[in-house]
Amino acid sequence: MRVAWIFGLAAVALAGCGQDDSRTGAIEPVVRGLKSCVVDDSEEATVRRYPSVLQPASTTTLSFEISGRLEAVVLDVGQQVAEGDVIAQIDPRSLEIQVENARAAVRQAEVTTRNAEEDFRRKQQLLEEGVVPKAQVDESETALETSRSQEIQARKQLENAEEDLKRSVLRAPFDGTISGVDVESFANVTAGAPIATIYADEDFESAFTVSFDVVNRIAVGKTVAVRLADDPTVVLPAHVSELGARADTVSAFPVVVSLDAANPLLKAGMAVEITLELPVPRGAGFTMPLTVLPLEGRLEVPSDPYEASNVDLFVYDEASGTVRSRTVSIGGLRDNQLIVVDGLTAGEHVACAGVTFLRDGMQVNLLPDA
Repeated sequence: MRVAWIFGLAAVALAGCGQDDSRTGAIEPVVRGLKSCVVDDSEEATVRRYPSVLQPASTTTLSFEISGRLEAVVLDVGQQVAEGDVIAQIDPRSLEIQVENARAAVRQAEVTTRNAEEDFRRKQQLLEEGVVPKAQVDESETALETSRSQEIQARKQLENAEEDLKRSVLRAPFDGTISGVDVESFANVTAGAPIATIYADEDFESAFTVSFDVVNRIAVGKTVAVRLADDPTVVLPAHVSELGARADTVSAFPVVVSLDAANPLLKAGMAVEITLELPVPRGAGFTMPLTVLPLEGRLEVPSDPYEASNVDLFVYDEASGTVRSRTVSIGGLRDNQLIVVDGLTAGEHVACAGVTFLRDGMQVNLLPDA
């Protein structure tokens, strides 16, 4: 009885194997949807951006040309000054005494010269009358020349004393802002010692470094754009004013740009972004988002900076309904987009999402919102 029951179950199982079961039938492959970007927009320039800091173009450290004791120094960092404003002053009393002494010396030299002139004229007359020998006339003439030389020297000393008195007052050479004060009131200072630092309010510049491939593609006078990091809506025109021929560090060449226009928002030390536009190799190219690159994609940097680099993209083949891998040439970047200079034709569809999961020849459905 038990054996017969087992054979019955086996028969039922064999009969079931002969019937169609949808769960074990052939499974059709799933066709992946393709999001693509149409090859359309083109650009003729790539963009390079560099972070930097605004610095005053004109900065001067002021100092006295003479030594002396300072009077009260009333200066603050950030203080606005105009051209000709008094920055600091040396106590003028000792200098005024030197001027008076020099003037007295000049008056004395003038008197000595007049006396020598009168003596020389008198002896010349006596020589003509035969009263005195010529030797006395020559001696009087020598004394006159000596007196005149001493008078000239006294006048030069007076000029120097008056000039030193003028130099006791330190004035601002231009309109600007005080960026540093190096002395305290009533301190003794020597000639050439730093007193204060001032910078011009209207002239700003910014320095940064570029690589070898960029420094050979720009020149002094090239226009650039300067964007304020604190307010990205403010973009100011500028130009390359200095271009280093020697790298500060390995393959880092210094570049200085100067702003072409003043702006009341500008302050020394503000963070900015410098934008350089460079011509695209081969003239122009189509823009593509960075998402067209597969994760394993790499841009090869060519030895010639005017040449493009190569990368593989997936392009939709409408005839077969598949994607095909194609090698294209990249000429640079602009606004986080690739600039493809060779390998694409206007109107083609390039895969721009999920490219990591695509394979050459894979069947896809082009999404209607591509």
